[in-house]
Amino acid sequence: MTGWTIEGLAAAIRAGEVSPVEATQDCLARIERLDGGLRAFITLDRAGALETARRLEAEQRRGAWRGPLHGVPLAFKDLCFIRGLPTSCGTRTAEYFLAEQDCTVVARLVAAGAVTLGKLNMTELAMGPFGDNAHHGHVRNPWAAGHCAGGSSSGSGAAVAAGLAMGALGTDTGGSIRLPAGCCGIVGLKPTYGRVSNRGVIPMAWTLDHVGPMCKTVEDAAILLGVMAGFDELDPSTVDVPVAEYVGGVGAPTAGLRLGVPTAGFFEDLNPEVAAALEAALEVLGELTAGVREVDVPAAGSVVDIWNPEIYAYHEPWITTSPALYQEPTRRLIERAEATSAADYADARRHVDILRRDIRKVFAEVDLLITPTRRVPPGLIVPSASPGNADPAGAPGGGGGGLNNTAAFNIYGLPTISVPCGFTEDGLPIGLQISGAHFDEPTVIALAHAYEQATGWHERRPNLTI
Repeated sequence: MTGWTIEGLAAAIRAGEVSPVEATQDCLARIERLDGGLRAFITLDRAGALETARRLEAEQRRGAWRGPLHGVPLAFKDLCFIRGLPTSCGTRTAEYFLAEQDCTVVARLVAAGAVTLGKLNMTELAMGPFGDNAHHGHVRNPWAAGHCAGGSSSGSGAAVAAGLAMGALGTDTGGSIRLPAGCCGIVGLKPTYGRVSNRGVIPMAWTLDHVGPMCKTVEDAAILLGVMAGFDELDPSTVDVPVAEYVGGVGAPTAGLRLGVPTAGFFEDLNPEVAAALEAALEVLGELTAGVREVDVPAAGSVVDIWNPEIYAYHEPWITTSPALYQEPTRRLIERAEATSAADYADARRHVDILRRDIRKVFAEVDLLITPTRRVPPGLIVPSASPGNADPAGAPGGGGGGLNNTAAFNIYGLPTISVPCGFTEDGLPIGLQISGAHFDEPTVIALAHAYEQATGWHERRPNLTI
């Protein structure tokens, strides 16, 4: 069933062509065969997944349907709390995070019929863009063993690309949904800040954190977002804005859309193969829309000014009492964060508010912004390079493979999607970012789907020999 999408599988289950148990068993068998090499999972809940699938199958026979995900197997990054399963946040401590309820997003997906396969690997405490993890194994890129899967939602990217799960949740503070999506040749959607609840998800930085779907197709991402999105009165970061019909954005007309390319800050030092893929993508996008023009966007500054003090504020109880529990680079990063002054943090936090206001002016001129997801193809795995690197935007081998092109959109708080836009000669994926105005996910989805259908890059699958 590796060729199924969420939309296709859900339709087949509803038509009685496939059962929830068959779909779940297929994913579990693929995990057993491949995950020893990929290291996408930290916790596999085989018994729980099969029990849920059987219950959903019984409901199916009675004609009782929970929602659009009835019987669809999903997996979740291991900083999402799920009742009955350990939540390590990528640390060596299985129960790093304790809570009495499922996190809001998982609860909503399960209520819509999803089957929980388990918890996915990640960079420790979500602090790094490459997917290395000394505690649980470095996640391998399904397209090329030895290459990074992107971080910090590395297991989510690898699991979806390899067909271990039909879809996954990732989190994104500086690019951690879009970077692994770009590295693994899948779709990753970071919603508008406040669109999706973060409650029950271990924070990295409250001001910048986003939770979003990672899937094979844009339509699948729209389906998951439609279930996940919405106000959560127990999460102060969410905004009470009506939830759009995101699946309705799939197939919506794009001919009138005005596209902007913010070249300053996003296109410097591109790898030649990435540059060629982006040039080709812009030609296609120009044909699908009213045209492409260069635009200026306000300089975002560094996410480090925000996330350092917020990282320390959350993790201080553990780092001060049990520092040996962490990989050394992670520990050093958190300990350095303590030195941020209150004045510097206050200035940085005010800067975010100003930028989220000022970025709206750009969308008076254009409807969407187009940028590369990463400036370089996925590099070789360099263990423990990411959190301890003095420059969080740095990458194995240099060249800006880290947060250079993604983190600004966390500061702006804009909805941003990464979709495949090509492959290198070595078969490594290249990603394209499409960003829209606050809460304009439908327009982002419309263009992403139109581009996806016009190019077909999303139809490629890795030839797994791991």
